[in-house]
Amino acid sequence: MTTRQTRDPIRWLEGFIFWSRWLQAPLYVGLIAAQGVYVYQFMIELVHLITRAGSFTPTETMLVVLGLIDVVMISNLLLMVIVGGYETFVSRLDLEGHPDQPEWLSHVSSGVLKVKLATAIIGISAIHLLKTFIEAEHVPEKAIQWQVIIHLTFVFSGLAMAYTDKVMMSTVLMSKRQH
Repeated sequence: MTTRQTRDPIRWLEGFIFWSRWLQAPLYVGLIAAQGVYVYQFMIELVHLITRAGSFTPTETMLVVLGLIDVVMISNLLLMVIVGGYETFVSRLDLEGHPDQPEWLSHVSSGVLKVKLATAIIGISAIHLLKTFIEAEHVPEKAIQWQVIIHLTFVFSGLAMAYTDKVMMSTVLMSKRQH
């Protein structure tokens, strides 16, 4: 058996493995559908806010608006996962020179995406915690404690991810300088 003949099955396997990244594409389409659900929920809450604005107390208005902000932040999180994940793991988006290309997309990597996602999750958690603090008299103290603990866990996890990414990037830069 020649070297070329033994190499053909390996090339086929490598090509198949590389092609398998396209199995991720339907997952991103599913997340786009989930984002559509969030847009629908946002519109329902917005109509609710507008039509009942005169009957809400300032605190109730703030809670509804925080709910809207929460939906927007989750939708932003979905968008980062959809666009960043597709770009990182499936295929490059041909957006060169497109006027609407997000600034962050030009330097997206799995590490950057993780840190951005962690930051978004921390923001969402902060919104939930703020809503809990506003309604503190109606929330059991134990529930408030757990929400604070969970939020701090997200914060420390985000910091750990950012630090790990920084260490990894500096290690890559140092190895490039040595070569």
